[in-house]
Amino acid sequence: MLNAKTTASTLAILAISATTAAARDQVQVAGSSTVLPYASIVAEAFGENFDFPTPVVESGGSSAGLKRFCEGVGENTIDIANASRKIREKEIKACADAGVSDIIEVRIGYDGIVFASQIGGPDFTAFEPSDIFNALSDVVLKDGELVANPYTQWADFNADLPAVDIIAFPPGTKHGTREVFEDKVVLAGCEATGAFEKFLEAAEGDSEKAKKKAAEKACIKLRADGRSVDIDGDYTETLARIDANGNGVGIFGLAFFENNQDKLKVATMGGVVPSTESIATGEYPVSRPLYFYIKGAHLGVIPGLKEYASFFVADEIAGPDGPLAEYGLVADPELEATQMLVEEEKMMGSGS
Repeated sequence: MLNAKTTASTLAILAISATTAAARDQVQVAGSSTVLPYASIVAEAFGENFDFPTPVVESGGSSAGLKRFCEGVGENTIDIANASRKIREKEIKACADAGVSDIIEVRIGYDGIVFASQIGGPDFTAFEPSDIFNALSDVVLKDGELVANPYTQWADFNADLPAVDIIAFPPGTKHGTREVFEDKVVLAGCEATGAFEKFLEAAEGDSEKAKKKAAEKACIKLRADGRSVDIDGDYTETLARIDANGNGVGIFGLAFFENNQDKLKVATMGGVVPSTESIATGEYPVSRPLYFYIKGAHLGVIPGLKEYASFFVADEIAGPDGPLAEYGLVADPELEATQMLVEEEKMMGSGS
């Protein structure tokens, strides 16, 4: 059933619905590589249990998926974007400019970001945000001054870390994981070392807000000398880099790590071991909610779209005893509210 409020985007898709339904009867999904395995599990189960074709689920990263989502309405555009971060205001505007004005935001649960290395490699067992900042940032604070990052080994700034060359593989900028990595780890490390205050003192801008934004941007700029290598692919590419670099440290989603413990070992962050339990309690500091976004104008037009969304957040799928939790997703304690949101087709910005 279409949303009761008929919008321009709804009218646009209705105008082509006669050919749309015939041209495409599969739900199409793209986006976050973190959400990908969960969506793939759901899509396969959906195809086996419903009289609809199995949805097509692709990766590409949160930003790339949302960009495709915001291209417009119609059978040549995707129905759902998976994301490991919230949609940004500029993306909502881009969507609206292309006629995608009705969007349902669905939170599926929580995941953690972990720092892992070769299981037989150096003893990377405990990190603080300051360690990651000192290792990977372009400019760091040394002897009270901001300097181009001089560190070549982890032990150069923390004697408790291995005396091996720094090489790390953070997610590329198109991934939602990158934003959480920057905000909750690199920026936190910048603040902990005192570098943020120095950046703030040196920042230019016509307001305190502008200066703060400039300082934050300086904090999260990573070095470009080959010691920090962005990974634009999914976690399997990061794992391949770790396999080929015995001293490498990779950034992964918790679920991916838990399903590759025969190859990887994980470090604590802030003294806390990452686990579904420590993420559920909020004790582990680097966790984030996971989402998918539904194109409201496609509801009632693309067969199986609402059924897929409802199935995804059902207790038996996304609940604490479901297959997504078994794979590593931390169940959302407010899952019932999410189920109602999907059932009622509640669009973003529609109020309570």
